[in-house]
Amino acid sequence: MAELLTIDDVRAAAGVIDGWVLHTPALPSPGLSALLGVPTTVKLELLQRSGSFKTRGAFAKILSLSDEARAAGVVGVSGGNHGIALADAASELGVAATVVMPSTAPARSVELARASGADVRLTDGLAAAFALMNDLVEAGATLVHPYDDPVVVAGQGTVGLEFAEAAPDLTDVLVSVGGGGFAAGVATAFHALVPGVRVWGVEVVGADAMRRAMAAGGPVDFTPTSVVSTLAAPHVSQLTYDHAVALLEDVLLVSDAEAARGSLALAETQKVWAEPAAGCLVPAARTVLDRVGPGARLGLVLCGGNAAVADVVRWANS
Repeated sequence: MAELLTIDDVRAAAGVIDGWVLHTPALPSPGLSALLGVPTTVKLELLQRSGSFKTRGAFAKILSLSDEARAAGVVGVSGGNHGIALADAASELGVAATVVMPSTAPARSVELARASGADVRLTDGLAAAFALMNDLVEAGATLVHPYDDPVVVAGQGTVGLEFAEAAPDLTDVLVSVGGGGFAAGVATAFHALVPGVRVWGVEVVGADAMRRAMAAGGPVDFTPTSVVSTLAAPHVSQLTYDHAVALLEDVLLVSDAEAARGSLALAETQKVWAEPAAGCLVPAARTVLDRVGPGARLGLVLCGGNAAVADVVRWANS
């Protein structure tokens, strides 16, 4: 069993990345509160540099590296947001970066990573992307894993630290799950700072690595089929699985179309452009309310906004 992170780990990461990342707003949402029927607060992490929370973990990891490890260059695998963030952080810190993405990754994500100076390698599927990443690490590059790294998880957890400090009255917090590092970090912070809080993970059908792991009693490999590429990890890790089992109330599941419609609902009610990896929280919130009743005070962690308008509209109507 992996060792669970503590709030001290998250606070330490916050100190490391201070000045490199944005302290994003946490705001009451009148529109979502009206839509869902209970007080709802949003953490607008989609306003983060590079457009998602992934920037926090990328900076935390690179800043923790020795000069030798930085000089070797960093490599990461990504369905989109980790690649964008790694490219951005590496460029800012003067480190060469290679980003491996499946060819199904959004074209905009590839363009943004390349625009930051990363060497982007495209592969035929996620399994091949992870394999190439491993090959590059064996050849000497320094790994910045998207979720299977306690330093990265602690960096992502700074989102939860900020949110819990800004909204300590929340009863239920919803956070997206891909490989599980974001949910692990956010849940670590909330459980330390808000006694009795329930933290719910949310996945989409075909990108449900954590639900599959929970059903199997541990991480399992599978081939993601969801259009929500930023959540489409081919497996979780023992580290993230153990955090999910210990800290998440449940992992809820919604469809691709529901997630895309959630993005449109956020545009209409919260006036922000959120990718479906964040949009999935809206339909999941209704499930949470069905379970816990009308006395809840919801917190939604809007993880990123890197999605093309045309894609989201098409997925919403599929």
